[in-house]
Amino acid sequence: MKVVVFDGGGPTAAQTAQRVKDHGHEVAVVSASTGADALTGVGLADTLTGCSVVIDLSGPPSLDDGTLTEEDGLVIDEDAVLARVGHSTADLLAAEAAVGVEHHVSLSVVGVERVREEGAFRALQAQEEMIRRSGIPYSIVRATQLFESVEEIATAATQDWIVWVPPVEVRPVACAEVATLLAHTAAFKPWNSAREIAGPEQFRLDTFVRVALAADAADQEHRRVFTDDRSTLFGARIRRTDLLPGPGAHIAQQRYGDWLADRRVPEATMP
Repeated sequence: MKVVVFDGGGPTAAQTAQRVKDHGHEVAVVSASTGADALTGVGLADTLTGCSVVIDLSGPPSLDDGTLTEEDGLVIDEDAVLARVGHSTADLLAAEAAVGVEHHVSLSVVGVERVREEGAFRALQAQEEMIRRSGIPYSIVRATQLFESVEEIATAATQDWIVWVPPVEVRPVACAEVATLLAHTAAFKPWNSAREIAGPEQFRLDTFVRVALAADAADQEHRRVFTDDRSTLFGARIRRTDLLPGPGAHIAQQRYGDWLADRRVPEATMP
């Protein structure tokens, strides 16, 4: 079986592709550098020829959704993001239908159905709806915040060296465990629904960010993390429990502190 992974620019694509290979399937990773431009549809038909499953990782919010400013952090043009995501998703789904793709797997975010229709989440909500209405069998994997996304979250929220985040509860998860679930999902029958994956620990978003910055010597004397109910996350106002998973979520195993410790080991052992 051939699986095509559309790289959303985050850390998930390579690990997902490896997990797909571990299942014994052929896999190709597609990004802008490979010549298949999902926004315009250029190269999509050739890329998807013979493909049974598409894994689209373009959904979760990122720094690419806006413009970084020193005064206001990440500034998001909602209409522009909505147009870009709408066009790219429509082109991808149309190409899948044309070549007979049997399963569309999409990475989304836990709580997207509860977050207000604003910021980068507005486009993600629209993308999920397009997938549901496409007629292509699908599975939507909603993940909590990746451990690996903590720096992007901090950067997006930094204003004049202060990181302002909303006081919301999160259960962040390791990218490797999300990649494993994505690959496993691709290898089996579509759910035609959304399912969740979350980490084993719950704490506030400011703690998630603060611990990561404290572990980075370059940040210890610079950025400080504060909470404010008026702060947004990638342009959206988040209520305190919006980002928490439901009772049926798959709970991953790796703990945040262990992940941070593993990241520091190679540096400590270098000669």
